Amino acid sequence: MAKAAKRARKAATRKRAAEAALHPSSSAPAANGSAGTTLTLNALESHLWEAANILRGSPLGRTDWMSYILPLLFFKRICDVWDEEAAAARELYGDSEFEDFPEAHRFQVPAGCHWQDVRTKATNVGTALQNALRGIEKANDKHLYGVFGDATWTNKEQLPDALLKDLVEHFSSITLTNAAVTSDILGDAYEVLIKRFAEITNKKAGEFYTPRAVVRLMAAILDPKPGETVYDPACGTGGMLLAAVEHVRQAGGDPRTFFGRLYGQEKNVTTSAVARMNLLLHGLEDFEVQRGDTLRNPVFTDATGGLATFDCVIANPPFSLEKWGEEKWESDPYGRNFAGTPPSSTGDYAWVQHMVKSMAAPNGRLAVVLPQGALFRKASEGEIRRKLLELDLFEAVIGLAPNLFYGAGLAACIVIMRLKKPKARKGKVLVIDAQTLFKKGRAQNFLEPEHALQIYRWYRDFADVEHHARVVSVEEIAKEDWTLNISRYVTPKSTDEIPPLPEAIAAFKAALARCREAEAALEKAMVEGGWLND
Repeated sequence: MAKAAKRARKAATRKRAAEAALHPSSSAPAANGSAGTTLTLNALESHLWEAANILRGSPLGRTDWMSYILPLLFFKRICDVWDEEAAAARELYGDSEFEDFPEAHRFQVPAGCHWQDVRTKATNVGTALQNALRGIEKANDKHLYGVFGDATWTNKEQLPDALLKDLVEHFSSITLTNAAVTSDILGDAYEVLIKRFAEITNKKAGEFYTPRAVVRLMAAILDPKPGETVYDPACGTGGMLLAAVEHVRQAGGDPRTFFGRLYGQEKNVTTSAVARMNLLLHGLEDFEVQRGDTLRNPVFTDATGGLATFDCVIANPPFSLEKWGEEKWESDPYGRNFAGTPPSSTGDYAWVQHMVKSMAAPNGRLAVVLPQGALFRKASEGEIRRKLLELDLFEAVIGLAPNLFYGAGLAACIVIMRLKKPKARKGKVLVIDAQTLFKKGRAQNFLEPEHALQIYRWYRDFADVEHHARVVSVEEIAKEDWTLNISRYVTPKSTDEIPPLPEAIAAFKAALARCREAEAALEKAMVEGGWLND
């Protein structure tokens, strides 16, 4: 009995923590900073965005701003913290001789590669920056190799010395030591900056940014536990990996249990670099974010050469990716075509099958964002969906509102799969219609935290909710030709009020009488005017 009570208390705690992570009033107001810091979140956000304003009107296109501003922020942070650590070493040992000792620093800053070395340059600033960034990467190759991306700092047509000097001086006006700004505030400001870059690039933004309310909802549903492994095969800027860590923190767990247990792969060079900087700025070090094409060349493998497996697999891969590597899939050495080969025009089920094969037994689970077309398209995709349903992998399908994702006006969905479903959920799929839950914006719709909380509660309760959710047996889905089209199972609430039948008949008769009166009046007028013979 005592053990059962303890389990119940732990479950209740996790339930409250999951809701706290989703509800807007649950978190402390980070905008006010924290004790001992000199920079508030709002002040830091404002200063960082002002860097983007410096680039307005420059030859550098706005889609490339992120590639330059974010590395500058990270470079400044590394150098300021290095100075802070050097001062601490001098104070501790009473001698400046010890300030350069590697043991005194989280990251090494070689001679000539410090922020101040770049700041003193009046000409060839881009060359100085590039040399400094590469020098820091080389000196810290275990954690920072390639972390600053592949931006071309030496192109003076795009980045003349005067423009780079303005940027350097702008960042020089703030201090980014640990004493001045915590990793939580700096990481949050970095995330806000990524979001604002997503807003100004829109279509391109879908490649690297997922709305945070969606990310937190997916993390709450997967409910990662301390010490579990988390993998994102299309990790973008790393937001989903961070959400898993934050979920455990909200539940009272120790985020350090994720050290060495966070994994991501990202095809885009700049985006993968941004993801690594994002995790590092949030105080995480021991993780693996690798660059590469996940569907053609997955990076993470096990000792036998097969796919590595993970407890939680979470992703928002590119919607309906074309030319995704179908030619290699039919003889895939990792067995990811176990349910079939998707068409070359839409790689949605290639991602799904990769994620399924990446789930670790016995408790592996996944959450993936897909276009809703993946729920009902037929042909080869229909066959793959049928096999996945027959394997009883689908646990829930959540239909989201349209235009929530940058660059994609269509409605998306979240698919939840689990290797070992609870006994009460075996042979069943929860279908949720959340397409009416959104806040309308001028160019974009938004899933608000209270919407995400409502969806999470529907998922958690796994029960029928009129007009919103329905538990459907796999047998019923088979009778519907294996479609998971949400409208087939959940009937949306009508926005029109339907009157009782007697009232409807009376209204119809009254309307018919008025119509006949109008017709008679028109006929009379036409006869009197000579337009119609008697």
